[in-house]
Amino acid sequence: MLIGIDFGGTKVEGLMMHPDGTEVLRYRRSTPRENYAGSVNVIKDIVDHLEAETDMRAASVGVGIPGSVSPVTGLVRNGNTTWLNGTRLTEDLADVLGKPVKVANDGNCLALSEALDGAATGAKSVMAIILGTGVGGGLVIDGKMVGGANGIGAEIGHIPQPLGPDDPGNNDICFCGQAQCLETYLAGPAVMRQYARAAGTDINTPISVKDIHARSLEGETLAQEILDIHLDRMARAFGVLVNIIDPEVFVLGGGVSNMPHIARDLPERTKPHIFAAPDDAVTIKVVQAKHGDSSGVRGAARLHS
Repeated sequence: MLIGIDFGGTKVEGLMMHPDGTEVLRYRRSTPRENYAGSVNVIKDIVDHLEAETDMRAASVGVGIPGSVSPVTGLVRNGNTTWLNGTRLTEDLADVLGKPVKVANDGNCLALSEALDGAATGAKSVMAIILGTGVGGGLVIDGKMVGGANGIGAEIGHIPQPLGPDDPGNNDICFCGQAQCLETYLAGPAVMRQYARAAGTDINTPISVKDIHARSLEGETLAQEILDIHLDRMARAFGVLVNIIDPEVFVLGGGVSNMPHIARDLPERTKPHIFAAPDDAVTIKVVQAKHGDSSGVRGAARLHS
């Protein structure tokens, strides 16, 4: 049996499944924010629950997190769940669970899941993009995760946002301490702040991306303009990714990506920003994750397989 854990900013989800991908049981708990000991304990509680309820055991556990584990120090770093940063999460979980644990970036878990039995099945190169509370990425080539020499490969949320000539950008500071990160432009909170500023409302109590999208469908000009700016910024960012990696398939995950116009319109909006002649028959394939919000936890479950 395989057990995967998807550790997010608001929820922690566990899944027990067979190696063939057949799901057996899911269990979800709220994230104990700003509480490292509580976070370790909630993962243990989820694993214990899955095994007790199914009367089955897993030989190991895979955990997907925002950020990554340094191959040099073994410490978690670069996650927007900042209370995990600087901890020995892998070792601490192995101690309390009494079994091997592998921790990986949640974007890589999404990419692995979708490459093996999801929307990118059969593709040789798959880049996953998570658009949610933050912006994450993952890269799988020939069925294997590519984390890079330092374990920070595909951390696309923290590359500089390319801006168009008429786009003034913003001065928002990312949780990582830098300005101009993709995360401060493309993540859900960034869209919400952009709309609030344009509407002249309080950026500390903005309306949700879901509501902004609904307003755009109802014909509100401001909502449509904000989402078009968001799409333009995303297309410019994807142009950079195509020029560097040129993956066979981009797979989108996260709540922001649920707006259908993104996967539908992004390929054509990206083409002017890539290194290709106008008459080249360039294909940019962008798809929604087949397993939706479940892709992260399914990929985590496969980390040991």
